[in-house]
Amino acid sequence: MKKSLTILAMACTLTGAYAQDLTSKKGEQILPEEKDWSIGVDATPFLNYMGNFFGKTANNNSPTFDFLNSNQAITGKYFVEAQTAYRASLRIGLGSVTERAMVTDRVAAATQTSATYPTAAGTVENKWKRSNTNVAITAGIEKRKGKTRLQGYYGAELGFGIASTKDKFEYGNAIAPTATPAIIVTNADNFSGANNVVNISGSVPGALNLGRVTERKNGSAFSFGVRAFVGVEYFILPKISLGGEFGWGIALTSAGKTSTTYESVGNRGGTNVDEVGTSTIEGAKNGSFSLDTDNNNSLFGPAGSLRLNFHF
Repeated sequence: MKKSLTILAMACTLTGAYAQDLTSKKGEQILPEEKDWSIGVDATPFLNYMGNFFGKTANNNSPTFDFLNSNQAITGKYFVEAQTAYRASLRIGLGSVTERAMVTDRVAAATQTSATYPTAAGTVENKWKRSNTNVAITAGIEKRKGKTRLQGYYGAELGFGIASTKDKFEYGNAIAPTATPAIIVTNADNFSGANNVVNISGSVPGALNLGRVTERKNGSAFSFGVRAFVGVEYFILPKISLGGEFGWGIALTSAGKTSTTYESVGNRGGTNVDEVGTSTIEGAKNGSFSLDTDNNNSLFGPAGSLRLNFHF
């Protein structure tokens, strides 16, 4: 941060001689105008690059466009007039990942004989699919003050976010407790990091031991916030500025119940015959509330970031 502030001061010094000149030598307008658009990125990679360049630091990495906050939303503005802009950010994230694992065909392995071993057993496929949703939207209005390269601004915005994940498991070996020998749940069906084979004997009535997850819904998390902000920009080049802002507001988050469905073996009917059954366990809802600065407002991300803004 110290190095970034030093480079920012250098940039301001180099352009100070032209602080009152609001057009470049080519006649280009320095400040944003009516109907201009703007996008903002994290300025830190650019400032670090300049600092390392002048400091002759070895292995100086090229700067990259980075998001302004941890929500990874694209941020922009539209100027309805020189001193007023509508601002918004947007992230629409939809994705899925599928992992497959080949495991021993337990039915075939149980019927092996000395004459067919080891070629008769073969393998079957287990599949784990995780889908996720991440949506973040903010909208607000910004008022600007100042007639030189140094511009102050203030305003308000509101935001909405939703995030959810869902796991679905399919198993190549069907549970068959009455087969000879019995085919039951084992740790062989576990995917690393998925926690899909667990001991449920204490939480599911009648379950004998291990259960395996067929579906897990991790609960949708909804976020809503309202925020006031104040910031400053300095135009180092025509329509290019460095700046930053702080904010304060309300953030509400509500996370829905988790739901996990297992299949397992148990004596649920009070008989001595083991049966295959499914059970669904629900978790509790969670929520949070904050009335604080951006540092503690998860909807809008961290405060005090240095921003590089491009207007066009």
